[in-house]
Amino acid sequence: MLSPVRSSLRIMRILVVGNPHPIHVGAHFFHAACSSDFATSMCDTHLAFDAPWPVVKFNWHLRKHRPPRLYAFGAHVIETCYCFKPDVLLCTGLAPLDSNILKKIGRLGIQRVNFLTDDPWNPAHYAPWFFDALPAYDCVFSPRQANLDELRHAGCHKVNYLPFAYNPDIHFVGSLEPDEPHKTFACEVMFAGGADHDRLPWITALIRHQFHTALYGGYWERYAETRRYTYGLADMETLRRAVAGAHVSLCLVRRANRDGHVMRSFEIPAMGGCMLTEDTPEHREIFGAEGEAVVYFRTIDEMIAKLRWLLDHPDERQRLATAAHRLITGGQHTYRDRLMTMLEHVSTLSSQRRQPA
Repeated sequence: MLSPVRSSLRIMRILVVGNPHPIHVGAHFFHAACSSDFATSMCDTHLAFDAPWPVVKFNWHLRKHRPPRLYAFGAHVIETCYCFKPDVLLCTGLAPLDSNILKKIGRLGIQRVNFLTDDPWNPAHYAPWFFDALPAYDCVFSPRQANLDELRHAGCHKVNYLPFAYNPDIHFVGSLEPDEPHKTFACEVMFAGGADHDRLPWITALIRHQFHTALYGGYWERYAETRRYTYGLADMETLRRAVAGAHVSLCLVRRANRDGHVMRSFEIPAMGGCMLTEDTPEHREIFGAEGEAVVYFRTIDEMIAKLRWLLDHPDERQRLATAAHRLITGGQHTYRDRLMTMLEHVSTLSSQRRQPA
């Protein structure tokens, strides 16, 4: 049963601004809101980039990651606010809304929230227009501890740490046909994620030590060392099968993003994988000490040694996978849980503002 506070949140109307593709955080929050019986609508951020490719490329590289239809998209969101009348605007990541649009939305009495999927100080994402917009949000939630103070110094009024999560409707234990692992998905170690430059040494070390490796994600085909081992972008059914077919799932953070954990930190355990996990304080906070639910590594040599150990101990792999699955699926780590946490913060903030001075 929901607490009285959570029950009162059900009357809220929520407008999500994000990517509707089912693997993205915006879609997870939209689904969580709909499945929780909130009146919910969504503005697709792809509309802000709906321009000829040369125009998109020009704005991205020469206008500091500026969406070519920033103003038009902002007008679309304002119109949606007038029609839908949300109580909360929930934006994900570097949402293409400038400070003027956010201020107009605030004047409509709408609470403006951002779940900051990426680190805006990451050079790959740095956008001056977004830094101008950040102070216009009522609450900013960051899934990384490393930038909380910087967000406060950047003028954000309320900043909170809130980890990533998993979506139980798509992140669940996958199944394979009896002979399927031998055809497609069987491997010693799999990794799902983009080919960030700082990830390349870790992956090439796996290949150099002749582990049977499978890579899912963008841009691995660009590198000669990894091209033979990439299976491209994976939909959720493929990813579930990939986790099921791998003896070990590798979890690397994104250094340029200053991550202490990533989306896969929750998704892989929810899908039943045995996870070899980069050692960070946030991962320790989530999974506990070494060997309770995951195995940690700090260096390439340690990763190689612990992977060999896991491959030699199938019973231990199963124990770890079961423990991590139980920990994540039983620990209020869904995107619905995260949504309710954000709405509770927003409700508290609204109550404080209504109190007389």
